[in-house]
Amino acid sequence: MPLEDVFRQLLQHLDPTPSREGLAETPARMAKAWSEWTSGYQKNAGEILKCFEDGSDGCDQMVVVRDIPIHSVCEHHGAAIFGTATIGYLPNGKIVGLSKLSRLADMFARRLQVQERMTNQIADALSEHLEPLGCGVVITARHMCMESRGVCQQGTSTVTSALRGSFRDDPQTRAEFLTWTRP
Repeated sequence: MPLEDVFRQLLQHLDPTPSREGLAETPARMAKAWSEWTSGYQKNAGEILKCFEDGSDGCDQMVVVRDIPIHSVCEHHGAAIFGTATIGYLPNGKIVGLSKLSRLADMFARRLQVQERMTNQIADALSEHLEPLGCGVVITARHMCMESRGVCQQGTSTVTSALRGSFRDDPQTRAEFLTWTRP
C-alpha cells in the first residue's frame, strides 16, 4: 500500500471530516515528510565514511565535531526526537572529512530510533569503517513522547554516550573527550 494511502486512512480515523479542504493534500505531504524523516535506511555508513590516508600525517590528537543537530523519530510513539550529537575520534593513520561525521549522525537519526541504540550505532560505524584508536559519541536530546504525552515533562534532556577503544579504556583520553562535550 502506498504511504500516501496509509496516511489517508489514518486521517479518516483521526478527523471527523477528513475530506475537508485543509486536509486534501495532507496525505501526500505526510508521505513526503515521513520519507525524509526515515531516509537514513537508504544510506550506508561505509559510503559516507570515505577515509583519507594522505593528510593524516602527524594527526595523533583528538578530532571532535560538536553540536551536530539531530532529528529523529521515536520508534515507540512516532514522536520527534531532537537535539545534538558530539562525535570524536583519535586517528590511527586515517581521517575523514569533518562533514562525514555530521552525515553519519544524520544517517542513523533518520530512522525509527531509540536514542541509546542510535548513539551506539554511530560509535560502532565509526569504529568499523575508520578504525581509530578510539572514538566517542554523546547525544543530548529532547523527546516529544515524554514532553507532549504521558508524563508531560517539558524541557527535559536525555544524555547518552558510547565510548570505544582508548575513549573507553584510557581515563585521560576519556576525560579529554568528555570535556569537549560540555556546552
